[in-house]
Amino acid sequence: MNETLLLQFSGRDRPGLTALLTALLAEYQACVLDVGQAVVHQTLALGLLIEIPRGASLVSLKNALFAKSAALDLQVAITAVGSAQLEQWTASQGKDRFIITVLGRVISARHLSIVSGILAENGLNVDRIERLSGRMSLSERLPSANACVELRVSGQAKSEAAMRAAFLATATEERIDIAFQRESIFRRNRRLFAFDMDSTLIQGEVIDELAKMAGVGDQVVKITEAAMRGELDFKQSFTRRVGLLRGLAESRVLELLDRIPLVEGAEQLIGTLKLLGYKTAILSGGFTFFARSLQARLGIDYVFANELDIADGAVTGLVRTEIVDGAKKAALLQEIAKRENISLEQVVAVGDGANDLPMLGLAGMGIAFRAKPLVRQSAGHAVSFLGLDSLLYLIGVRDRDLAVSRPAGGQPCR
Repeated sequence: MNETLLLQFSGRDRPGLTALLTALLAEYQACVLDVGQAVVHQTLALGLLIEIPRGASLVSLKNALFAKSAALDLQVAITAVGSAQLEQWTASQGKDRFIITVLGRVISARHLSIVSGILAENGLNVDRIERLSGRMSLSERLPSANACVELRVSGQAKSEAAMRAAFLATATEERIDIAFQRESIFRRNRRLFAFDMDSTLIQGEVIDELAKMAGVGDQVVKITEAAMRGELDFKQSFTRRVGLLRGLAESRVLELLDRIPLVEGAEQLIGTLKLLGYKTAILSGGFTFFARSLQARLGIDYVFANELDIADGAVTGLVRTEIVDGAKKAALLQEIAKRENISLEQVVAVGDGANDLPMLGLAGMGIAFRAKPLVRQSAGHAVSFLGLDSLLYLIGVRDRDLAVSRPAGGQPCR
């Protein structure tokens, strides 16, 4: 039988090491069965699972590897791999594979310890860990910086539901975000992002701000909060709230366009998605006058929202068109995906309220963004402590992939 060896090299990284080591292995007609390489702070860790043909001098190869490693100032460990171990390795390729993304202003050893502990308790093995956020010196790091670490894991989870619950509890306690998703061909091939607008793309609720202008702020806020918690039917609550706006001058309504700022990271996210060729949509229970303003500013492809009825220069308080509620958002999402010939598995939906849950559940990736507790618990993913631009990490985009000028790398851990 051919000989199978596991080679593990470590030492200070520099150009040419891999070329020199594999050239030596080529002299012995080695076949590479598996390979993995990582560089952490200019320190190389290279692993090679090789097979050399029967008749090749194993002693000669080992001596050559030790000599070459010494000359390159590397450490090498050589381990013989038996047929049973090789068969076990081959059989393991059918295991489930998952991506765990840990996001925060800081990623500490405690965070990684808790996350990896949850994985171990559920029988999953960590195969690879990679930093997705950019490098920055300690003096350059800002409080608004992002830190992101991605873990690739494999195995048969004892209970995905229990593991998700543990991640959610940890995220809340530690003030970090933890996303858990199955590895699939769709993960890096999403094609459509659909957003709620109020409190998702913008920092506030348009209808609440209009109510303040009309002098009925407290009344509308109470109805809004109950609706977003899922305690009231959205259509009924929307009709009641709009009715309270009757008589508000159109000129006052338009003043609001300059008053509500975008959520942190919104422009970075949308700009990057457009650069990458994604389609984008706003599916909102808010109003079209504000959504269309965002469409023009950000270059959004689709906008669906409610028309604020205005006659004779004032809000009528009436709802004359079909209300965009949770069911309508889900239907619109399907319609857009069909029009663009996009699988729902390739769709990312982002929202914060109970009326967003139908579209979050329909999309291949549904993200509760800075959401109410009910929505965080019900959605597949939740991001609460970073800006919208952090969603790029969940589709596998690294800071170094893009020429960006935003802060990256997180704060120093003290």
